[in-house]
Amino acid sequence: MSTAGPRPGTDGAAYADRFAVETPALTAARARAARLDGPAPVEPAVGATLAVLAAGCGARAVVSIGSGGGMAGLWLLEGMRPDGVLTALDGDPEQLRAARRAFTEAGFPPGRTRMIFGTPAEVLPRLTPGAYDMVVCAGTPTEYAAQLDAVLDLVRVGGTVACHGLLAGNRIADRSARDKETVTWREVARVVREHEDLTSAVLPIGTGLLVATKRR
Repeated sequence: MSTAGPRPGTDGAAYADRFAVETPALTAARARAARLDGPAPVEPAVGATLAVLAAGCGARAVVSIGSGGGMAGLWLLEGMRPDGVLTALDGDPEQLRAARRAFTEAGFPPGRTRMIFGTPAEVLPRLTPGAYDMVVCAGTPTEYAAQLDAVLDLVRVGGTVACHGLLAGNRIADRSARDKETVTWREVARVVREHEDLTSAVLPIGTGLLVATKRR
C-alpha cells in the first residue's frame, strides 16, 4: 500500500490562494474582471507575490502591462511605497475603465495611478528606460512579446520583471502544443532565462509567474 501523501500541486496551490486574503475592493474587482473579455486576472497567490516583490524592492515606480480589471494593480499598490505611482496601460478601454474603478473604490488617490490607453507597441516607446522598479506583464504574451527588449529596458538595475500566465493549462511543458500563445510563452521564457543581465525563476503559483531581477 502506498504511503505517499497528496500531491502538493493542487492542495498546495489552493492553500496558497486561501492564504492570500483579498480585501473587499479586490473581491469586487475580481468579480468585474470575470465579466470582461481578455486574459484572466491574477490569482490571489500571484497577486500577493507581486505585492511582496514590490515591497521588497521598495517600489516607487511600477508599470503594469495589461490591466486585468485592476487586479494586478491593486496588489502592486498594496506593496509599493506610499508615494509610489503605478502606470497601468491597456489597449482595451473596458479593462482600463474597470481598473480605474477598482483603484478608486480601494481608496487610492488619483495621484497614485497613471492610466494610459494603448498597446505596448504604442506606449512603451514613450516611457523612460531604466526609470522603473518593477514591470508586470499581466496580459497575454502575444501582446508584448515583440516589445520584450523594451519591457526589460524599462527596469532599473536591481528592479524586477514579472510575467503572469506561462503555466496556464500546462501547455508550455507539452511538446505537442504548438498554438501561438504557447509558442510565444516559450520564446519569452527562453529570452528571459538566457539574458546575461537577468537572474530569473518560474514560480508555480496560480497559472505561473515568470520573475527576473536585473543584475546589471
